Amino acid sequence: MGKSLVEEDKVELAKSLLQDAKSKNVRLLLPLDHVTAEKIDAAAKTQTVTTDEGIPAGQMGLDIGPKTIAAYSKEIAGAKTVVWNGPMGVFEVAPFAKGTMKIAEAVAGNRGAISIVGGGDSVAAVHQSGLADKITHISTGGGASLEFLEGKKLPGVEALTDK
Repeated sequence: MGKSLVEEDKVELAKSLLQDAKSKNVRLLLPLDHVTAEKIDAAAKTQTVTTDEGIPAGQMGLDIGPKTIAAYSKEIAGAKTVVWNGPMGVFEVAPFAKGTMKIAEAVAGNRGAISIVGGGDSVAAVHQSGLADKITHISTGGGASLEFLEGKKLPGVEALTDK
């Protein structure tokens, strides 16, 4: 992963989720390629590497690459429901915004799907893309949105519910 941030305490969970998906014959799409750089800077020299090559030492994965954009966009185009939580890269810095903006275009372009975007960064990205009006539902509560979809009770909603 080069200098990319890695939550070491989540690696085993990720492996378990991948195995779970495989055992249940659930397709789980992971990035095929990455845009990398030594630092988060608009002037940084970037390169695209495949997942198989890995992120070079001294570099960080800062966006998804063109193969991933194409694969994700194709999947989104055929979806009936899209739940998007989290940008594809460091969209606030131009060289690392393409993946997020292209995914925003794909989500907005699937007019037959119900699209739900959750989380402050994702919401900011959708607004930056100028496509927010083409999304079915936008929620700044990313974690809460995911918990709601998971079936958990949300304390704020429960407090407003008549008992």
